[in-house]
Formats: sequence, structure tokens, C-alpha cells
Amino acid sequence: MRKVFIKTHGCQMNEYDSEKMLDLLSEKEEFESTNNPEEADLLVLNTCSIREKAQEKVFHQIGRWKKLKDKNPNIKIAIGGCVASQEGKKITQRAPAVDIVFGPQTLHRLPKMYSDAAQNLSRQLDVSFPKIEKFDHLPQSKTDEVTAFVSVAEGCNKYCSFCVVPHTRGHEVSRPVEDILNEINSLALRGVREVNLLGQNVNNFKGTYKNEKKSLAFLIEKTSQITGIDRIRFTTSHPYEFKEDLVELYKFVPELVSHVHLPVQSGSNRILKLMRRRYTSSFYLDLIARIRESRPNISFSSDFIVGFPGETDKDFQDTMDIVDEVGFDESFSFIYSPRPNTPASEMEDNVSIEIKKERLSILQHKLNELSSKISRKMVGTIENCLVIGVSKKNPGELQARTENNRVVNFPSHKDVVGNFENIKIVDQLTNSLRGELERF
Repeated sequence: MRKVFIKTHGCQMNEYDSEKMLDLLSEKEEFESTNNPEEADLLVLNTCSIREKAQEKVFHQIGRWKKLKDKNPNIKIAIGGCVASQEGKKITQRAPAVDIVFGPQTLHRLPKMYSDAAQNLSRQLDVSFPKIEKFDHLPQSKTDEVTAFVSVAEGCNKYCSFCVVPHTRGHEVSRPVEDILNEINSLALRGVREVNLLGQNVNNFKGTYKNEKKSLAFLIEKTSQITGIDRIRFTTSHPYEFKEDLVELYKFVPELVSHVHLPVQSGSNRILKLMRRRYTSSFYLDLIARIRESRPNISFSSDFIVGFPGETDKDFQDTMDIVDEVGFDESFSFIYSPRPNTPASEMEDNVSIEIKKERLSILQHKLNELSSKISRKMVGTIENCLVIGVSKKNPGELQARTENNRVVNFPSHKDVVGNFENIKIVDQLTNSLRGELERF
């Protein structure tokens, strides 16, 4: 049997796509996965272009793989994902060792592209946007995990001034509700207990159900009725599209977790306008308040961009103020990086890299402080956690996740993987919690 090595950069959507690539290749071309690139017949790099120098990371990886190909000319190299979509033919022109280039919307064509490349028919290139077609060709998941990602929509129409996603994944397209529910039902039958509904702008989901367009709230409610699915997450949200029916859902759907990832990017109204985010800081804070009214104990995480072109000390302080007011949990922060074909890349940037790094350090310190505070408050509490498998730190322990997505490692001599268990949190570590199983 042939072997494939898949390396994934970037977001949860890419993780989902990589899983589907493996399912397709195993079904159509009888591939099995390997963790050793040296023994692979096909090397696949699923790329992300959200950060600066993403292209260079890709070409550095290709350079490392070329050495393997020099030893074994039969190895095929495939580049997929957002950098592939962005760069297209430029990849093969700069890196002749690459045999296949495909975009996020054409991953379902990878088996045929490989077959043609293996027959030396020519280099294969397809970075088109055939909308929803890929989902009609994806096989059922073969996962043996208890959690799973489910892609419900592709692309984005927001065109935030800093973001390249609309150019690499295309315009928003939502899958039909029935198709999504069929996939989730299949996952539940395989033992999946938690699903994470994915989309670049997931809360603007508009999939059809019985020929009528339905919202994300409708999809979540339907998902909650599937036997075996006891926990539901969704990402990534756009505050502007967080509709009232979704806010209200937190009152009566317990399967929907008490945690929301809600990227704010900046606390400055001036910067938010330059970013084309379509909301103000007061709009964002009002949304937070309304969600908390529906689910009082809910926690929030977020994304922040520091050093956007023209960001002043006042703008940065506005961001720090919103961080203090919300009290975010486990957030992500980055220095702004210009992306190709985005309006922000043409803006004058008079903020020095030293100031940007200093602001990032201040923000990250504050975010870590808030996250640590939440973790400390959890010590001594009993959390209902989903046991997801063997601990990555200690094979003699198990690993679980709390509702607010904290990792809990705990000793257990019983097979409780896939169960929801009450775990007492006994200690706080830098990136995880320690716990004890309550029932034993």
C-alpha cells in the first residue's frame, strides 16, 4: 500500500481539510497515513497564508522535501491550501520539484491529480473555486476520535482590510443543513461526542433546509437533537453577524458550550473602521453583555491584531481597556502583517517594529494574566469534562477538556475515553490543569 505524509499549517479548517484529504486518498488511491516523510510516496503540505512570510515557510518546506525527491524521483509533492490558492502557478515555476498544486475548494480532486501526476502526464494545477462541489465528493469520516470538526461553510464576504481569506477561499458558501446533519449523525455513530462547526464566518451560515435558508442557531438546535452529540462548539465568529437567535440559544440548548471565541481584533473604533470590521467597541461590548445575560457563566476568547497601520498609543490603550472590561480567556494576539492584495497592505505604516513588539508583549502579558486568573479560580472546582484520550505529556494518564476548552490531565486506571466525567481540578499549570477523577 502506498503511503502519504500530510503536514498541516494554520487553522482548524485546514485540519478538517487535511483529514478529508487522507480519507479521499485512502478510498480512491489506497493510501495509508505515515508520520515519516522519508517513507512516503506522496508528500502533501496544506498551507495557510494568514501570517506574513507564509510563502517562504512553504518554499523552505519544499526545499527540505526536494532532498527526499532527489533520492527517490518517484515521490510526488503536492501543495494545497491558501498559499496554493494565492500563488498558483508561481509555486511550480519557483519550485519545479512540486508536482501538484490545489486550492481549498479543489481538494476533492487530489486523488485524480495524483494519479495523473504518477503517470507523468504533467504537473497538476487546480486552484479554482467550484463552490460547494467538494462536499459532494467527500467520503464519510473514518475518525476514531471522540471530537470532530465539521465544515459547514466556506469562504468569506466581509473583506476586512487586513485579511486574505476572501481571495484564497472565495465567497461565502453554506452547505445544505441536511448534508451537515447526515455527516454529524455518521460521526456520532462512530463514537464522536463533541463537534466543532467550522466556517470562516460561521455565524453567517445560511444553509438550506427543505428549500429554506436557515441560520446557525437552527443548525445548532438540530445538531443538539442527534443522539450521542452532547457538546457543540462553533468557530470562527464575526461579531457583526452574531444574530439574536444565536444569543437566545444559550438559554435553552445545554449542549452548546459555555465558551465563545469572538474575535474583536482591536478596541479602537478608529482602527476597527480602518479594518472594515463593521462594528464599534460599544457594539461588541453590548453583544458580550447580551450573551452573558443568556448564559451567565460563559467565557470568551478572542483574536487581537497589534500594530495595525497608524495605530497610536491611544488606539492601543483602547484595546487594553476592552481586554480589562471583558476579561478574556485563552486569546490569541499577533503583530499585524501585510497580506497580498489587501487594502491594509497599501496603508501608510508609521509604527516602528520595536513599538509593535512592545505593545504585543504588554497585551500578551495581560491576556496570560487573565487566563491564569481563570485557571486559578477553577482549582478546587468539579468540572464536567469530555475524556478525549491518552495524555500527550504522560502516556500513563488520560486527557480531558473542560467546557471552556482547558486541557486537564489526570491519572486513571479505567477506560473512560469518550465519557463525560466529573473531574476535580487540583492544580493549575502553565498550559493545562491537573485533575482527579471524582467517581473513583
